[in-house]
Amino acid sequence: MAELDLLGSILRAMEPPPARGRREARRAREQTAQLKKLQEEDKRQKVEFRKQMEKEVSGFIQDSSQTKKKFQPMNKVERSILHDVVEVAGLTSFSFGEDEDSRYVMIFKKEFAPSDEELETYRRGEEWDPQQAQEKRRLKELAEKQAEEEALRGPAVVSPNTDYKDKYSHLIGKVAAKDAAHTMEANKAYGCVPVANKRDTRSIEEAMNDIRAKKRLRQTEEETPAPPAKSS
Repeated sequence: MAELDLLGSILRAMEPPPARGRREARRAREQTAQLKKLQEEDKRQKVEFRKQMEKEVSGFIQDSSQTKKKFQPMNKVERSILHDVVEVAGLTSFSFGEDEDSRYVMIFKKEFAPSDEELETYRRGEEWDPQQAQEKRRLKELAEKQAEEEALRGPAVVSPNTDYKDKYSHLIGKVAAKDAAHTMEANKAYGCVPVANKRDTRSIEEAMNDIRAKKRLRQTEEETPAPPAKSS
């Protein structure tokens, strides 16, 4: 009897789990199957999207009138697929847009790759206008050239409309006369003679005549006897 009770205990321990455990296991299997189905659907959509991008890029390459192409905003995964398609096709691509919802892709043919100036225009959210850009470059070069010329000329000299000497001539004349009078008084007081007064303005001939006249006068005085002294 004891052996039967032991056998019964073993058999009960080997019984399947209760119904609750079976429901949880079934739910887990259903979730796994659903996740797998979603993954397959996502993979299928990516394949379809890639095929669509390959078709559009191929049409862009065959159209000789197109040098660039702008696509509608895409999510990060779609942009990644498009960049890969463009790279395989031998083209150039860039993403633009401030936020994730508005970011888009532009593709360019290699021979029409955008310049840094053009890329900067797209990054600012503006349309690229080659003629307008050329005009901006011309104005910029002109401004730089004018700045260089001004730097070479140096600071500008300001010329007044009237000469201050003419405007204040009456005052300058009075000051000059006063200074001249003051100089003359100083010369008299200290026995100074201005250099201008010391300068001999005679010609050489006039100076020689004066010297000869003085010499004759001195000889005449030496030859003339002195008058006799009067007796007292």
